Amino acid sequence: MTALTLIALAVAAAAAPLALVRRVPAWAAGALSAVALLVAWAASGRVAPVHGVALAATFVLTVLAAAAGGGPLVIAVFRFARRQPDAGPLTEPGPLRGGRVIGWLERAAVAAAVLSGWPEGIAIVLAVKGLARYPELRVPNEDRQFVASEQFIIGTFTSVLWALAVAGIGRGLLI
Repeated sequence: MTALTLIALAVAAAAAPLALVRRVPAWAAGALSAVALLVAWAASGRVAPVHGVALAATFVLTVLAAAAGGGPLVIAVFRFARRQPDAGPLTEPGPLRGGRVIGWLERAAVAAAVLSGWPEGIAIVLAVKGLARYPELRVPNEDRQFVASEQFIIGTFTSVLWALAVAGIGRGLLI
């Protein structure tokens, strides 16, 4: 079952780059990542703690699945949020520059903090991100107030929840 869990984590990590190829829709890559994560979760409940190469693979694959797999999910949640009745007029895809790279780094840092048994690291990651983005979050948009802050909250919550789910599976293999 350990091998199945690690393979499922690898699939969750590899699904997101498929969306970058532009031949696979983001929703399909996100769905594949989510299904792979469910398989990893189901298989991880029946394994003994890992050692040796499996331990190293668990760390690497968990951080990769957390960092890469959350991207399509965040895009899907943004699209869902834009279709809500209170969403107002559609705006450009993103007022926050560098959001994808920051999202990858954020999810990787959250997963690493959980895997290392240091959940306080999550607070540090979120504080640094919030402080760095603060000037952009206070600038109102001419159509609606604070579109960037809404995008920041939705993206951050989605990213952190995904990273916690993946890291929880990886942590389960360690203990």
